[in-house]
Amino acid sequence: MNIQIFGKKGFETQKAERYFKERRIKYQYIDLTRYGISRGELQSVKNAVGLDDLIDEKHPDAPLIQYLARTEDKLERILEDPTLLKAPIVRNGKQATAGYRPEIWKTWE
Repeated sequence: MNIQIFGKKGFETQKAERYFKERRIKYQYIDLTRYGISRGELQSVKNAVGLDDLIDEKHPDAPLIQYLARTEDKLERILEDPTLLKAPIVRNGKQATAGYRPEIWKTWE
């Protein structure tokens, strides 16, 4: 497994890190707030999860994203402000999840 956790400071990201630590599964942590996400990584995660499931509905600007008509415009806005993403985003190759999803991660082991 090649696990990447894209996260923000918060309880859900901490739970995801704990999940993989307890199972002694190595992972790479990327701070979304500090480093963001590349266009290629965002596209890969979008293909696995779906764009609507990537948006953090608690973010103040989340409703504005829904009004953008083109997918490319939505992706550009997310690249400008990666805190719009629901965290944690966990990637395992082409597989990905958004949010705390241990029921899916178990199938990766």
